[in-house]
Amino acid sequence: MMSDTFWKDRNVFVTGCTGLLGSWLTKSLVENGANVVGLIRDSVPRSNLKWSGFDDKIITVRGDIEDYFLLERTINEYEIDAIFHLAAQTIVTIANRNPISTFKANIEGTWNLLEASRRAPLVKRIVVASSDKAYGEKLKLPYDEDTPLEGRHPYDVSKSCADLICRAYYETYDLPVCVTRCGNFYGGGDLNFNRIVPGTIRSILSKERPIIRSDGTFLRDYFYIKDGAEAYLLLAKRMDDRKIHGEAFNFSTERPLSVIEIVNKILEAMGSDLMPSILNQTTNEIKDQYLSAQKARNLLNWRPLYTLDEGVKETISWYENFFKNSI
Repeated sequence: MMSDTFWKDRNVFVTGCTGLLGSWLTKSLVENGANVVGLIRDSVPRSNLKWSGFDDKIITVRGDIEDYFLLERTINEYEIDAIFHLAAQTIVTIANRNPISTFKANIEGTWNLLEASRRAPLVKRIVVASSDKAYGEKLKLPYDEDTPLEGRHPYDVSKSCADLICRAYYETYDLPVCVTRCGNFYGGGDLNFNRIVPGTIRSILSKERPIIRSDGTFLRDYFYIKDGAEAYLLLAKRMDDRKIHGEAFNFSTERPLSVIEIVNKILEAMGSDLMPSILNQTTNEIKDQYLSAQKARNLLNWRPLYTLDEGVKETISWYENFFKNSI
């Protein structure tokens, strides 16, 4: 990733910094000279942040996104200029089993962060991670940013709500906030092995058949994590232009794939002849969901930097190295 003087000596707060996106974003910010403060709830010894050695290069604040006064203290004490709010419960199946903790993290956590920011005069830019799931299920595809937010199930509803709360804080208090809606991130550092990309790679490395929980036909965006991190950084920089405050942006390669296609792509890249096991057990999941990124292309001059083949190749390499060195 290219050096960027915009971030040099800037005080940046990242919630969810040990997660998949948070770890790559934090790494990029540190490499570009930012002073990063990261909120960490649980210590994850094999997280990408620790694995890459960048956990020792940031200030860490221990606690929950549901702790309002911790957020207020952190934002003021470290004189935060920019905030990336990524902390969330992100797994759909966990949300279906455990909706209340998902609502607390994803909805209450967001209003806590925005309210603490509203009371902190130095905060100039806040980027909040929503999701394509915030749109709910629609017949008209791809989704653009004017598509209504109509989540139906716990995770999707939590994202619809958080997204609308961001809009309320912009409209009512002129808070400098933008929202991102992305598809399925993939890349090195994702330790949620029930997700299709890391789960498939781990199965192949273990010489086991990859498992597809759905019928394999669901269409999704697959968005490489390094492209995701760069998109977030670009959006935050563009927020010097007040005209985009309060706006939501989809980021997508605009090339949706079925689950079976992404699994076959990984099998081919790893030279494996294993056949996937299709369980067809999925419930409460949206069948087809993918995004238009035209607004980001037009207003932010954004383009993805990686092809799917490049992203998959780098991801496989990361996991091969990870499993080889964590035995």
